This record gives sequence, structure tokens and C-alpha cells, in this order.
Amino acid sequence: MKKVILASFATLFTTVALKAQDLEVVKKTIESEKFSDARKSLKNMIATSPDKGRNYFYLGQVYLKLEKQDSAKIYFEKGKTAKDAGHLNLIGLAHVDLMNGNKAAAQANMASALTIAKKKNTEELIYISRAYLNSENPEFPKAVENAKAAVASDAKSARAYLVLGDAQYANKNTNDAYVAYRTAYDLDNTLYQAKVQLAIITRNAQAFPEAMKALKEITTLSPNFGPAYREMAETNLAWAFGNNSNFKEKAAAALVDYKKYMSLTDESVDSKMKYADFLILTKDWKGVEAEALAIQKMDKVNPRVLRYLGYASLENGNPESSVKALTEFIAKSDVKKIKGRDYSYLGRAKIATVTDANGVITNPKKFNEALLDLAKASDLDPKLGGEFSELGVKLYKQKSYLEAAKVLELSLKNVGSKSYTLDNYYYGNSVLYYTMDKTADVKAKFENEFTKANIAFGEVIKASPTTQDAYFSKAQLNRVIDTDASKKVAVADYEGYVNVVKAKGEIEMAKESVKKNLGSAYTFIGSAYSSTDKVKAIQAFEQAAKINPTDKYVTEALSVLKKK
Repeated sequence: MKKVILASFATLFTTVALKAQDLEVVKKTIESEKFSDARKSLKNMIATSPDKGRNYFYLGQVYLKLEKQDSAKIYFEKGKTAKDAGHLNLIGLAHVDLMNGNKAAAQANMASALTIAKKKNTEELIYISRAYLNSENPEFPKAVENAKAAVASDAKSARAYLVLGDAQYANKNTNDAYVAYRTAYDLDNTLYQAKVQLAIITRNAQAFPEAMKALKEITTLSPNFGPAYREMAETNLAWAFGNNSNFKEKAAAALVDYKKYMSLTDESVDSKMKYADFLILTKDWKGVEAEALAIQKMDKVNPRVLRYLGYASLENGNPESSVKALTEFIAKSDVKKIKGRDYSYLGRAKIATVTDANGVITNPKKFNEALLDLAKASDLDPKLGGEFSELGVKLYKQKSYLEAAKVLELSLKNVGSKSYTLDNYYYGNSVLYYTMDKTADVKAKFENEFTKANIAFGEVIKASPTTQDAYFSKAQLNRVIDTDASKKVAVADYEGYVNVVKAKGEIEMAKESVKKNLGSAYTFIGSAYSSTDKVKAIQAFEQAAKINPTDKYVTEALSVLKKK
């Protein structure tokens, strides 16, 4: 009898051990980003062991990684009542709560889970940290706090140090992150994600060869660890952007690496979407469109494919299709999933549909509708100013000055952009050239724009005091405004132009365009001073006469002034 009982206990122990082992294998599968395999395994494990809460929890984690919150929540709800580790699912629900902005509910679920766990809470603290890391509004200090608590709970847990590294890195403590990742890998040299993160830190320091070497070491140790190939692709792409002379070669290598990553992970809708995201970075728009059409055949419900079609269609010269796809995408998508760039592409596509071959806007009403989309884009992501800059300058060069001014005004919201100074110049000139030949009634409606244009030129002068054209354009603008106050400003700006040009020397002053502008400047200065400062007026007109000796107005003005 004893032997039978002992045998039963032995069988039970072996079964439990195997199931624990199965779960560890699944964890590795998740870390390898083989989500379809992990999902299948976990569903089988739930079917055979419905009382094991960890199976539900890790299946929910897979769905979170796939950005399927609703599915994740379903399994967390099912798993929270499981006898064995069901409380872990409360942390899963807390994660969903944070992603939905329900902070109070999240904290309540976390507290309940920790109460049930008592002292053995390393796993709980790891995933609480991850919940704070990956929520809609991440709280990096809380992620660090809980990750440190996980390490304190079990100083030999490699995954505790891994999440500590992730939290410290997200919190911009790069040195601390590096130490944590290093410790994680030392504790478990099969935890390749830690070594990948070390390579990412190296890459972000622009040490591309060293990062590639570290990642290739991982592929040698574990040829089937897909994330290493993805990061090799990302490294090659960063290398390409860092060295434009070698862009094509590195971008091509990046695509090879990414295809390898795809082959080792899921050939699923989700992985194809990631690939499409990568193709966007490489600007392979034909590839993006082809991938989007392939995804559409696999999943006709997910609206994200419409984003890819919208982007690619515009870049491939089909703005009508772009408008259709992006309008549908925005209508069908959760508002939280819509990015500033989605509205940017939609606005630019709409503008392209109402721009003729000569660059003329054929439908001002639809242009203004497009402008609303660009404004939404700017509100969501002010850093998109560079995209608006390119469009605004294009419209300016096509002499669509009013439209250019409206677009460039949006680009100026990003004061930190590389094109900020130049955008100010183009904005000011757009207002100047549009209003230059307008009636007084029209000009009266542009008082606000005139103020902004003066400020814009002022920004150019402040950033680049030797840019003479900014002084000249600003003077011209104030002549167009044509008030007593603006005329005084124009005089000062023309004098600024003269001073900058003279400081550059005879070679600059001898240029025909410069001579023409100097003639205009001296003539206006002379006219302005003629009633208030005879000496200055004569000096200015004499300089104008040297440039344009046959100018009748100048010669007559000089004659009158000298007779007084």
C-alpha cells in the first residue's frame, strides 16, 4: 500500500514539475516573440489545467503584447478565481485599467494581489512594474520602485533585474539600466533579452559596429532568437540614417535582418504589421503598400492596415486613395490609437487632391478642411513641424502664398525644429508677397498676420543677425502695412539691411541684386527723413543716386533738399 501511495506522490510531483517546466518554455517562447505558438500552448494548458491561474495570466500578457486589450481582459477575468495563483490576474486587470486611464481601479487590484501573495511576491512586483511601464500614461518612477522591490524580494531573479533595467532605461537612468541588464544576463545567460537591451544602449550611443557585434553574438548563441535579428535591422537602419552616404547599403541589410526576424517569429497579422512599420522607416513605400494589401487579405477587420494603405498611397502618388483609406481608418479606430502623423498624412493627401499641375490650389474650401487635419496633427504631435515645413515651402515656391502662410504657421509651433528659423523667413515672406498688391480693405483684414510676420522676421534676425534679406523683407512688409508707426519700423529695418551689407564688404555690395535692394533702401530712408532730418535725407539720397544716377525721383529730391 505504501509503495502505491509513494508511487502516486512521485507521479504527482513529476506532473507538477513538468507543468512548471512547460510554463518556463512558454515564457521563453513569449520572449522570443513567437506569440502565436505561445497563445496556442497556453490555451492547451488552460484546457488541461483550468485551475492554474498563471496560464490565464500569461495568455493575457500575450494579448497585451499583441495590443488586444479586450482579449487580455477576458482571460484575466477568467483566471482571477483560479485556485492556483489566480491573484496574478488581478495585476493583469490592473494593467488594463492603467491602459484605460483608470488609475484608482488599477491600484486597488495591485494591492489585492500583493495582499494575497504576502511575502513571496517577486513575480507580482515584476508585472506591476511592467504595468506602470507599458500603460497609456507610463509612470516610470513607480516602475523603478516596484522593480527594485522585486530585486529585494529575490536577488537571484534574472527577470527582476531585467524589468529593473527596463524601468531605469525608461526613466533615463542609462548607467543604472546597463548595470541591471548586465546582472540579469550574468544570473541567467539564456535570458537573451537582457543582452539585446545592452546592445540597444550601445547602439543609442552611436556605437553601431559594437552594437552589431553584440547582437551577432546572440544569434551565434541562439540562432532562432528572433528579437536579436530585429534589433540588428534597427541598428543597420540607425546606421544608415547616421551615414547618408551609405544609406542604401545599410537599409538593404536592415531589410534582410528584418525578414529573418519575421521568419523566426509569427507569420501573423501582427508580425506583418510590425514589418510594415519597419518598411515605413526605410521609406520603401511600394513595399508598404504590398504588405498592407497582404495584411488586408488576412484580416479585413483591423483598421490599422488602412493607415499603411493611406501612407503608402500618398507617397506612391495616389492622394485620392490615401484620403479614402485614412478617413476610414480614423472613423474606425479607437481615438487613443490615432497619431498626429495620421492627420498629417490625411491633410497633405487632401491638399494634393486640390492642387493642379502648376501648384495652384483649385478648391480653397477643401484646402481649409485639410488645414484642420494638419492642425489636429500639430496638436497631437508638435514635432511634426518638419513635415509642415516641407509642404509650406513647396506651396511658397509655387507662389500659393496665402496657403503657404497657413501651413507654415503650424510648423512654427515646433520652436525646436531644425527648420524653425527658415520657416519664420518663409512665413514672413508668404504674408508679404500675398498682401503686397492687395487693396487697403483686404490689408485691413490681415492685421493679425502682419503682427505675426513681423515677429517671424524678428526671430530670423535674432537667430542670424547677418542675414540681410530678413531685414529687407521686414522693411518691405512694414511698407505694405503703411501706417506711420510701420514706416518708422521700415526705416530701421532698411538701415539694418544697409549696415549688414556694408559690413560684408565691396564684393557683396557689387552684386546686382544687392545694389537694387540698396537703391530701394536708401530711397525710402531719404524720403522718410526728408521732413524731419535734412542731413540724413541728403546722405541717403546721395547713396541712392550713386546706385541709380538716372532715377528722376532721387535727383529731384536731392535738388529740392539742397535748395532749402
